[in-house]
Amino acid sequence: MQGEPRRVISSGVDIAVYEHGEGEPILLIHGFASSALTNWYEPGWVRYLASAGHRVISVDNRGHGRSAKLYASELYTAPTMARDAAAVIEELGIGPVHVMGYSMGARITTFLTMQAPELVKTAILAGLAENMIKGVPGGEKVAQGLEAPSLEHVTDAQARAFRIFADRTSSDRAALAACMRAARQEISEQELSVIDRPVLVAAGTEDDIAGEIEPLRSAIAGAEALPIPRRDHMRAVGDKVYMDGVLRFIRSHG
Repeated sequence: MQGEPRRVISSGVDIAVYEHGEGEPILLIHGFASSALTNWYEPGWVRYLASAGHRVISVDNRGHGRSAKLYASELYTAPTMARDAAAVIEELGIGPVHVMGYSMGARITTFLTMQAPELVKTAILAGLAENMIKGVPGGEKVAQGLEAPSLEHVTDAQARAFRIFADRTSSDRAALAACMRAARQEISEQELSVIDRPVLVAAGTEDDIAGEIEPLRSAIAGAEALPIPRRDHMRAVGDKVYMDGVLRFIRSHG
């Protein structure tokens, strides 16, 4: 059960925070159009990590789940959303903490690690690898698909996938469109090279949205790779190889 969220105010924005279990804390940051419930509770992540002795803290990113909905794209930059994560860590007094982000959440985790390394114990970057550096194309088509009157009006395959996902999760599609249109600040290999925290890069071997693992792994000194065999972007989320690999990584840096 997810339960009622705790509220953390970050720069005036209400962020929903969920806690489950006891022990060494880990913060989970979900992907675009998802939520803590969809990304972490339903696939079994929260139960899995809590049963392994962790205090599991998950957030609904701004514009998602039960957090505040905003409709200006400039309010959804990754550095801004990373400051939300920092506010949660500081409010709960849990830093430095293990942080895992999936897809957009991996991008947020990367900025958090660069902006406030003192708050991060380890960083698990999942569902976004090479395209963290190169960028993921098709953002405007996805935004237009979210704004379309119905699914029948959406012809682009990627846009249809996100529209179906947003409808399934009863998301605020206008807020998501604003988030998708936020300026995507590029992260260069030079910027990534300053990260000095243990990093795990995880992605499905068939994940075209994430891209190849090696370019991101090699850009971060000492980073480890976790390929998730035969999984694409959506099917990798609850995969046992992914879950067991993350737990091994966390334990090795406990």
